[in-house]
Amino acid sequence: MAIYAIGDIHGSLKALKTIFKQGVIQSEDKVVFLGDYIDRGPNSKGVIDWLIDNQKKFDFEFILGNHEIMMKAAKLSSDRLKEWLYFGGKQTLDSYKIGNELNWFNKVNTAHWDFIDSCLDYLEIGNFIFVHAGLEKNKDLDKQNKYHLFWKKYEEPEIYDPEKTVICGHTSRKNGEIADFGHTICIDTYAYGGKWLTCLNVETRAYLKANNKGKIQKGTLKRLV
Repeated sequence: MAIYAIGDIHGSLKALKTIFKQGVIQSEDKVVFLGDYIDRGPNSKGVIDWLIDNQKKFDFEFILGNHEIMMKAAKLSSDRLKEWLYFGGKQTLDSYKIGNELNWFNKVNTAHWDFIDSCLDYLEIGNFIFVHAGLEKNKDLDKQNKYHLFWKKYEEPEIYDPEKTVICGHTSRKNGEIADFGHTICIDTYAYGGKWLTCLNVETRAYLKANNKGKIQKGTLKRLV
């Protein structure tokens, strides 16, 4: 069994499908998605539909992203809705074919709300910790501040635990390159912005990238001394 992580999808359904069409990921493998399934990209609804449908065939785990948090909060007030729309919610509502409607949230499939509610704050598997944004050092996982888990930009993250490797997204690498710090690997490679969606085998460090034009790129991260 291999363990894969997939970075911030942001509605990039074609890139997501392209990764799975390569036949690298097998049904017995563990695949951890790092959050931000929605917003900014062209097909947020399609992404969630695909993830729900295919979790029956694969062993998927889903981490919560800050964009899912914003979508949930947008149900609470018009100010939260405006904030979410500004940060990519408009593209999400467009993918659901929902216009400027007061009760927009009732037009989103209940299964999609259930999907978001089921997402994890983080996941630890062996020597790997999967999280959307990052971790506050010197704090146990169950005591982590929500800001660090979902919102903080980690341009140059510090070591959380010398015995663990943190796999994260959120801080988009607009050059399309994986940011490998050894102790932390960030795989948000700017899929919605015209670069890549990254799938990383966290044990072998082999990666597969795909974009919304259906192109792929493969390689292996070098071992850092």
